Amino acid sequence: MRVEFDQWMNASTAAADVKRVIESCVHCGICTSVCPTYELLDHELDSPRGRIYLIRDMLQGAAVSARTRDHLDRCLTCRACESACPSGVEYGQLIDIGRQEVERRVPRSLPERIKRTLLRRALQNRPLVRVALHVAWMLRALMPASLQKRIPRRPARTGAWPTRPHTRKVLTLLGCVQGTVAPGYDRALARILDQFGVALVAVKGSGCCGAISQHLGAPQEALQAMRRNIDACWPLVEAGAEAILLSSSGCGSMVEDYAHLLKDDPLYATKAARISALLRDPVELVGSLWSTGSLPLAPLPAGQEKLVFHPPCSLQHGMRLKGRVELLLQRAGYQLAPVSEGHLCCGSAGTYSLLQPALAGQLGSRKLDKLMASQPQAIASANIGCIMHLQKDSPVPVRHWLEILADRLPAGERT
Repeated sequence: MRVEFDQWMNASTAAADVKRVIESCVHCGICTSVCPTYELLDHELDSPRGRIYLIRDMLQGAAVSARTRDHLDRCLTCRACESACPSGVEYGQLIDIGRQEVERRVPRSLPERIKRTLLRRALQNRPLVRVALHVAWMLRALMPASLQKRIPRRPARTGAWPTRPHTRKVLTLLGCVQGTVAPGYDRALARILDQFGVALVAVKGSGCCGAISQHLGAPQEALQAMRRNIDACWPLVEAGAEAILLSSSGCGSMVEDYAHLLKDDPLYATKAARISALLRDPVELVGSLWSTGSLPLAPLPAGQEKLVFHPPCSLQHGMRLKGRVELLLQRAGYQLAPVSEGHLCCGSAGTYSLLQPALAGQLGSRKLDKLMASQPQAIASANIGCIMHLQKDSPVPVRHWLEILADRLPAGERT
């Protein structure tokens, strides 16, 4: 697929990367077989190949319209196409650049801009999220059923963060929404690592990984979030922190991209590369530690053996760690039934479920049908967004795999 950029794009620092990505596509169409939106809409321009054509034409100077923007908006950025592509097309990088360019050429209406700005600002404001959720939990019983199920469930009480001192330390970011909606994920990770003599340190001054801004048309705001997190982590990195772990794979996949997104920043490129190199998903470190040590899990209660695992797109396509969590759960004694269409997105995709509720709802229902086919007692996953999205309509609990394991630690280690 040849490309000749217009004058504006040729002057961009991203031109060489974009040209390489576009020209690596041989338009074979394998990506269409794994694309959720193509599966639902059966439209070439709602497939990765079709969107690549749209982006190429736009960057060559072709006229664009709101319809162009709609086709790019409907992409979940699940990156299933990257896992399937025999040519190694880095579609995730391209769709971000395409969205930024269509935002520049076809500005959204004022109400749309206000909605997206409020969404970005609200979700990244931890105190505001906390207050809003507490009000929603208080008034939940007065709301109609359709609205009740959209409100995240109040988090269960969990044990305190371990305080035993350890020489080995790994870092985690404070994040944004997850700290209020599901604080137990990080505590579960901390308790598991504590069993292996590793301390999990929540980095003061850190915050949202930047994904919300990046995917809502505010790349400069995203870069500022990345720089803030790098600055907050850097003293601890220099002091010998072994790794950076994030309990939600969507955030981990974003931090893994810091090196690419900040490669042209003369002040942060080297530091960003170091931060990305330190990034590990919890399954990598826990799996490594467990292979040489022991995790004192209580026996499984009768009737709780049957699980299914929903691998988030960020874990299986973004970080390429498909099948790793399943192995740990099986080692812990769970019976995991195979799930058909495991590569397809559940429809959460960050803020996608809020901005594209119809498509997200269809994908969520389809995913739950596949997950419930074996009649499991619970669904396990690894990303806050997926868990919240599936839990709305799931007949069984949807939980993070870290909490599932941590709940079986000896009682003395949970407090």
